Amino acid sequence: MNMATILVVDDDPDIRDVIHIYLRNEGHTVWEAEDGLVAIDSINEYSIDLVILDVMMPRMDGIQTCMKIRKQSHVPIIMLSAKEEDMDKIIGLTTGADDYMVKPFNPLELLARVKAQLRRQSLSSTEEKSTSSNFIEIRDLTLDIKKHVVTLKGIPVALTPLEFSILALIARHPGQVFSSNQIYESVWKEQPGYSDNTVMVHIRNLREKIEVSSKDPQYIQTVWGVGYKIE
Repeated sequence: MNMATILVVDDDPDIRDVIHIYLRNEGHTVWEAEDGLVAIDSINEYSIDLVILDVMMPRMDGIQTCMKIRKQSHVPIIMLSAKEEDMDKIIGLTTGADDYMVKPFNPLELLARVKAQLRRQSLSSTEEKSTSSNFIEIRDLTLDIKKHVVTLKGIPVALTPLEFSILALIARHPGQVFSSNQIYESVWKEQPGYSDNTVMVHIRNLREKIEVSSKDPQYIQTVWGVGYKIE
C-alpha cells in the first residue's frame, strides 16, 4: 500500500496527537486541523488522500464539514463521534462519510479502517483504468466511469464515492442480483463485519438521489431475501 497524506480533524489536541503518532508510525504524512474551517483550508491547500473527521467541533462541526468536502472532493472520510446511536451513524453516512467510528476507539482498529479505505480507493482507480467502456447508459441514467459523473435526464447527480462505486458495480451487470455481502466485499474490498447496515444505508441514499420515488424504485430493484439489481 502506498503511503498517504491524511488530514486529522478534531478539536481535542490529545486525540489528534494519538492518531498522528499511529499514522506517522505507518509512514503516512499527517496534517492536523482543530475545526472544520481549518480542515477546508487544508484540503484546498494540500493534496489529501483521506480525512479522519470528528463530529462535535466548534465553529463548524463534522457534519457541515463533511458536506462541504463532498461538494469539492471524493476523498475518503472516516467520521469519529461520541454518539453511538444508529441514527447518528446513518446521518454521518448520509452526509458523505465512508466509515463511522464511535469514541472511545481502538487506534489499531482505526488504522485497519484507514488501510481498508486507502486500499479500496487504490483498487477502484485501477479497475476504472482497466474498464473497457467508460460510459454506462440505463434508460435516462448515464454513468461516466472515468470522470465519476452520473447524470439523470442530462442533469448531474451528486453521489459520494461509495454511492458511485455501488451504482457502477450493479450497473455493469444488469439483471445480476448482488447480496449486501457481495456489494460490501466488491466496493469496500474487505470482508463484511462491523458495518452490517452500511450497504442498506447507501442503497437508500442512492434511491433518494436517482429515483422519482424511492418507495417505488425504477432503477435499483430489491430482490427480497437475496439482494439488489438493476434491470
